[in-house]
Amino acid sequence: MSPERIGVVITTYNSPLWLSKVLTGYENQSQPDFRVIIADDGSTNETRDLIDRFRERGILQIDHVWHEDDGFRKCQILNKAIRETDCDYLIFTDGDCIPEPDFIATHQRLAEPGVFLSGGYIKLTMPVSEAISDDDIRNGVIFDPRWLISKGQPKNHKLWKLSSSSLKKTFLNAVTPAAASWNGMNSSTWTKDLVAVNGFNEDMQYGGLDRELGERLWNFGHKSRQIRYSTVCLHLDHARGYSKPEIWAKNRAIRKAVKDNRTFWAENGIEKSRTA
Repeated sequence: MSPERIGVVITTYNSPLWLSKVLTGYENQSQPDFRVIIADDGSTNETRDLIDRFRERGILQIDHVWHEDDGFRKCQILNKAIRETDCDYLIFTDGDCIPEPDFIATHQRLAEPGVFLSGGYIKLTMPVSEAISDDDIRNGVIFDPRWLISKGQPKNHKLWKLSSSSLKKTFLNAVTPAAASWNGMNSSTWTKDLVAVNGFNEDMQYGGLDRELGERLWNFGHKSRQIRYSTVCLHLDHARGYSKPEIWAKNRAIRKAVKDNRTFWAENGIEKSRTA
């Protein structure tokens, strides 16, 4: 069973410079048959104008899903994107994550019924993030570990995710101690299964909202597959002013309840009340 209509859901909020780099990455995908769904948590017209310029270039099919700025409402805009799309398979990522050229193709190739895919990412330093040009993205040099190191990226095991060896990638996926959890920078599954668990929990704010969705998918009977070495995106650096201890504590309590009660349905999700 292969997806018929793939959508990549990209969250963003007032980061047009980073979003421009990301959309350039999607213009250079080896598999061009997909929709870009920008889940915009209330950005200004600067982001809308950027999206219009990319539409005019005629390479990407772009849907811009937007709501007014009323604080951190990522789960709400993601649920709106799920509700409004006609794509049967959705890849989720962020507007600061530049995809590898085979990003879409890999998710499509590895998609399975009843499974969500957990991909990888590499966090870049701010100097490296700022050094990346559109031409660097188009020619793919940014996915060469040697180039990243030359620009100041630390040389460590995290760059193994950029290995060109399929055998090594398969081995590393199998032995990594990291759980195949839902990762908002690089995960995918079937739209119908997201609807079956009522999408994202809108009671969740920054800090674990993606993991909570994955935990409910597990409770629903989904399995997950580790592909963090099969395809990655490069995460551009940024400040995280919305991370607060009290919000993390609230989110941890919600996740504990999901685990303890084996909950799969989000009461405050796509639909606000469950019908029989």
